[in-house]
This record gives sequence, structure tokens and C-alpha cells, in this order.
Amino acid sequence: MRSGRGEGREEGPRSEQTRALILETALRLFQERGYDRTTMRAIAQEAGVSVGNAYYYFSSKEHLVQGFYDRLAAEHAEAVRPVLDGEKELAARLRGVLLTWLDVAEPYRPFATQFFKNAADPESPLSPFSPESVSAREAVIAIHERCLTGSSTRTDPELAPLLPRLMWLAHMGLVLFWVYDRTDGAARSRRLVTRTVPIAARALSLSRFRVVRPLVRQVAEVLEEFLPETTARAAGPVKSAPPASI
Repeated sequence: MRSGRGEGREEGPRSEQTRALILETALRLFQERGYDRTTMRAIAQEAGVSVGNAYYYFSSKEHLVQGFYDRLAAEHAEAVRPVLDGEKELAARLRGVLLTWLDVAEPYRPFATQFFKNAADPESPLSPFSPESVSAREAVIAIHERCLTGSSTRTDPELAPLLPRLMWLAHMGLVLFWVYDRTDGAARSRRLVTRTVPIAARALSLSRFRVVRPLVRQVAEVLEEFLPETTARAAGPVKSAPPASI
């Protein structure tokens, strides 16, 4: 295979196979050598492709991690389907969404925590709030949207664009806890889900009441200012609500 950027590239199913091979190889090397010590050249060599081809499919090592994020989101969406198809009670649905994510993420835990720590840097393209992470971010938000809208809990239609994003932010809090959780099988992370889901479900159910609506909007305004990539551009501008009457 000839070297050079993009040379020898394939089309169709074989192209997808090559892309998957490069990603699989990268994930294995991240686990064996560590994220920081793994180079694109080493990944290409182990995968049996040219360096140019590796860069054709993934323009940087960070984009390989984005490929992992996309895979994790897709696996999560598939694994959580039975929960969302079978449960109607919001707390049960939300508990299933979060516990299923822990199940799906567990096999990747030995090396995923390495670049999740790097993702804590707000300037990093690995950050879940970065423009580069938009695909995986929106996929997970869509799961939370389905979790909410398919439940028996009624919510205010005006808040519909905002609530799944607030749920996603809580999910990111769980991911951060999971990164530093050293218990077997992420037992403390699972316990955290069990303890906090009833509170979250209760808060979501209360959001339909007028007295709570301004508080939700105030939270959304803060997110619009400090996390514009995750809220305002997807949900639209947030209008300040007049004082609510009880």
C-alpha cells in the first residue's frame, strides 16, 4: 500500500472495515501503552495500513477518541432500548439509562479514564463540551430526550428543549465520578445512581408547575452563558420568564 495522505483509500463497506480496524487498534494500544504514549504511526503500523491512510480516516489522535465517543454512544443507545421500550415510570427509565451506560462503559474503563481525565481541560477537543464532541453529545442527549418524553411524567412543553440537556449534564457528573471511582465494578457509581435518580425524577416532574418554571429558566440562562455549545445553539435563546404566581 502506498504511503501518503489519503492514498490507497477504499470506498463502501471495505472503507468502514478499515476505519473500524484502525479504531480497534487504537483502543487496544491506548489500553496497552497509555493514551499519551501511543502515536498515530504506531497505530497505523499495528493496523497494517499506511500512516497516510490512518490520517485519512482520523485526522488526529483526538479524532480517534471522538470515534470512541461515538461508538460508546451508539452502544449505549442500543443497550438501553429494552429499558425505554418497557418502562414508563420516569425514575425507572432514568435509572436504566444511567446504569446501562455504566454497563456499556465498564469494559473500556482501564484506558478510557486516561483520556477522560484529559477531557477535563476545557480547551481540549476531547472535552464533552467541545465542538468536536457534538456528535456523541447529541446522541446521548437524544437518549435522555427519549427517556423523558416516553415516560408517564408530564412536563412543561416550553421546557422540552432544555430538560434533556440538564439531564445530560447530570450524566456528565456521573461520568466524572466514574472516572475516579476505584471500586470493583464501579459499585460506588452504581450506588450514586440509585441514590440520586429519585431526586432527579422528582425535580423533573415538578418542572411542570409554574412556580418552578422560572428556576429552570434561570438555570438555562446560566448554561447559555457558560456552556453555549450544549444549550443555547440547540434549544434556542432562553427568554426570561416573568415572576410566577402561585
